[in-house]
Amino acid sequence: MKLQDKLISRSGNQCELCSASNDLQIYEIPPQDQSNEDNTILVCNKCMAQLEKKEHLDIEHWKKALPVCMWSEVPAVQVVSWRMLNRLRNESWAADNLDMMYFDDETLAWAKATGDHENDASVDLHQDAYGALLHDGDTVILTKSLDVKGTSLNAKVGTVVRNIRTVKDNTEQIEGKIEGQLIVILTKYVRKQGA
Repeated sequence: MKLQDKLISRSGNQCELCSASNDLQIYEIPPQDQSNEDNTILVCNKCMAQLEKKEHLDIEHWKKALPVCMWSEVPAVQVVSWRMLNRLRNESWAADNLDMMYFDDETLAWAKATGDHENDASVDLHQDAYGALLHDGDTVILTKSLDVKGTSLNAKVGTVVRNIRTVKDNTEQIEGKIEGQLIVILTKYVRKQGA
């Protein structure tokens, strides 16, 4: 039986965090070497984006989901619930629920393994000059003429840069090709096309 089939069977074909039943995918709980049904859960797109810090936390979404899923009999669901409650610990309901959770030593060590519990709900996202979220593959327009270091290239205001890539460790930078050259562009100098 494939991993996804096992997770669908275990979850009743629902997100194991919020019970949504559409756009489900496998979430591999970090850290791990090899995915199996003990260290993966089935989640919806909304939960996935927020787990992976690709969008801001929707407090109301988690306020409904976490008080239910934290009592799951599946240790992987418990670990993710605990991590999310910690990210939301400044909310009184989350702190109260966190106080009620109990883990054996092994599960608690797994929950703490990433250090994510020490972070808060803030999420650093790639945003253009006007606050629109930027994702890999987006098209942006330069809002300022830029001299490209190390070349004679001058990228003019209004230049369209297609199929950008976000720089993983720096939310203020994206990569894109201008006149065939791959360059790093500061997000404060771009506007997302169509935003």
